[in-house]
Amino acid sequence: MLGSLRDLVGKQLATREDTAARAYSVRLATAALLVEMVRADQEVGGEEAAALYAELGQHFGLRMDESQRLIAAAEREADAAVSLHQFTKLLNDALAPVEKLVVLELLWRVALADRNLDKHEEHLVRKVGDLLYVSQPDFVRIKLKVQDATG
Repeated sequence: MLGSLRDLVGKQLATREDTAARAYSVRLATAALLVEMVRADQEVGGEEAAALYAELGQHFGLRMDESQRLIAAAEREADAAVSLHQFTKLLNDALAPVEKLVVLELLWRVALADRNLDKHEEHLVRKVGDLLYVSQPDFVRIKLKVQDATG
């Protein structure tokens, strides 16, 4: 009896650890895509960098120090990545379709934070949208929603 109780507790702990690791991986992949968005126009400006911190903090409920650590890790991951596929594959495996739309919205918010949409930024968000299997109508709807909100 004690052995089965120990097994049950062990399984619950392993499940919690798996869930925590999965949540961190989703945060890291999302942050890496947002880092790539900030870098897309070759002009790392204050507005987009501020939006990166604000959007990650708000979306994931992070304190500033947690956002800083996440972004530092995401920058390292983005630097080492050969493509966006490793990030989008993880998100495709982990997120529901509606959650993928939220990631796309975060990308648009960062891209439009400076109220200037560079062609490289638009290309990146389109590519990520395609890799996340976001439909064209949803893509356009989210873009217009963010554009209306940013004025």
